[in-house]
Amino acid sequence: MPPVPAPPPPWTSEPGGLRLSVRLTPRGGRDALGDPSVGADGRSVLPVRVAAPPLEGAANAALIALLAKVLRMRRSEIAIVSGETARLKVLRLSGDGPALAERLAAALANR
Repeated sequence: MPPVPAPPPPWTSEPGGLRLSVRLTPRGGRDALGDPSVGADGRSVLPVRVAAPPLEGAANAALIALLAKVLRMRRSEIAIVSGETARLKVLRLSGDGPALAERLAAALANR
């Protein structure tokens, strides 16, 4: 059986930053990044677990705080573009897109 190819990265570089697709699991026990995977719709996503519940934006705030810590960014540089109340979210990371992609790839490799 041939090896299964790795999914494409769940981010795309764009002018002024990076666009990241995430599948958020609130009340996930602990805050952690998962391995990129392909969702049911065929899109590549980064699974992220947070301990916070999905109440009053707590899980979204925990997601942004986790990404800011892992990528050494300010929380104000990360914004939810779509999926505010859904598990599948698209985030915009402001900054140098290629550098952010490198930091994200390194963070996933060094877990």
